[in-house]
Amino acid sequence: MSTADSEQVRIIEADGVVTVELNRPAALNAITLEMTEAFWTAATALERRDDLRCMVITATGRYFAAGIDLNSMPGRFPPLDSDERQPGLNYRRHYRAIHNLYDYFESIEKPVVAAVQGTCLGAGLEMALSCDFRFCTPRAQFGLPEVNIGILPGAGGSSRLVRMVGPAWAKYLAMAGKWVDAERALTIGLVQEIFPEEGFMDAVYEFVRGLMAIPPDTLGLAKAVIDVNTYADPRAQRFVERLANTTLHDSAEHEARIARFRKP
Repeated sequence: MSTADSEQVRIIEADGVVTVELNRPAALNAITLEMTEAFWTAATALERRDDLRCMVITATGRYFAAGIDLNSMPGRFPPLDSDERQPGLNYRRHYRAIHNLYDYFESIEKPVVAAVQGTCLGAGLEMALSCDFRFCTPRAQFGLPEVNIGILPGAGGSSRLVRMVGPAWAKYLAMAGKWVDAERALTIGLVQEIFPEEGFMDAVYEFVRGLMAIPPDTLGLAKAVIDVNTYADPRAQRFVERLANTTLHDSAEHEARIARFRKP
């Protein structure tokens, strides 16, 4: 096992899993630039290294994440020499880096899991929405309070959320600024399972071990095909399925795994 620690975040590698643990409980794990860099570091390692099969994001304390750390905002979008007079362009340029990170989570053909142990707000929820699986404890709560400070949840809090829970619940969260508890989050499809608080991370890692028992190519293509088919028309969806299985059907891994079902 290897661990990279800072005052704000830990990156832990063990048994094929890279875990990013937010560790600012006194600040409710409000997301800083240092935390964002840790996400990039862990995600890049996940994509490039064959020994890493999954990434888990979790936190310490009663909050998973309270959103962006507003105290870090003043220096968050420094102007470049060429755009000092174009604040909107400058803002969008830097904002795109946030979108790129969450899009990167989706593009990696390996599973990314959010283990939400407590309250999850704003950018914390937007990050969780970009993960493939979301699990929580019974005390977890979810919300997008950005409208209360006069902006919109614009890093997936509108686009990914409506795709996941539909427009009615997306409006409840992102337009009305309401929160949902763990049970309602499960009901509307925001999380896939609620695990007991005691042994929560053990349950998450047990699920992850099940994922890692699936052949890597199969798991990666399943993620890619499902994500592509979220947007494709029905005929394209069927073609993508055929194309993916063309690759997998003749693989040595598939042959080895179906051999056990054949009669001698």
